[in-house]
Amino acid sequence: MSEQLEAIKETLRLVPLFSELNDKVLSHLANVSQEKSYDKDQHILHQEQSGDNFFIIESGSVKVTRLAEDGREAVLAFLREGDFFGELAILDGETRSANVITLSECKIQTINRREFLDLLEHHPKVATALLMELALRLRKTDMHLEYLTLSDAEGKIASILIGLAEENGTYKMGDVTLGHMPMQQDIANMAGTTRETVSRMMKKLEEKNWLTRDGQKVIILKYSKFKEIYQLKF
Repeated sequence: MSEQLEAIKETLRLVPLFSELNDKVLSHLANVSQEKSYDKDQHILHQEQSGDNFFIIESGSVKVTRLAEDGREAVLAFLREGDFFGELAILDGETRSANVITLSECKIQTINRREFLDLLEHHPKVATALLMELALRLRKTDMHLEYLTLSDAEGKIASILIGLAEENGTYKMGDVTLGHMPMQQDIANMAGTTRETVSRMMKKLEEKNWLTRDGQKVIILKYSKFKEIYQLKF
């Protein structure tokens, strides 16, 4: 049992919100948290569903989506190990603002609303870190909406690649490798375009020698220059 608790504590330490908590508080969170396993393509949260749990990704990856009135899916974000979600419904008591769907098999740690609010009350640094993360996410959303409004199809796909690189890319000798590329349909849903357009724009960026592909990996060449040029289009 102690080994299991230590493993949960290590997962919690991956979350920036909890980085300054002492071992006693982490041990308490590990004791009150619950682990859940999910298969690929399984809903963890449903938009407009009530809920009172805070979620931490122990392993695997998910996408955050919203459904428009016409039934189209808009991808808002991709989250991976160490990321968290479900905080808004805990803070305001309203229903879930989005769907969360697994992209692979996942293990998730959950903390109930009472425990999470108690943590925020007694540890102001956690509350401050949460506010900073929410502000960062809001800024990213605002920038993403601006890109979608002002960019052409090539610029939209480039902006999404830049976002993925900033969050999860591996830098080496001026290039950035994206080892966990979303499906093209998910990129299309994020860009507000079609899968065929994504495929065409990716090919166009390859022809311009900005990208190379290695199996499931995408490598952005001369990343700083790529980012500079495509940011100018925004």
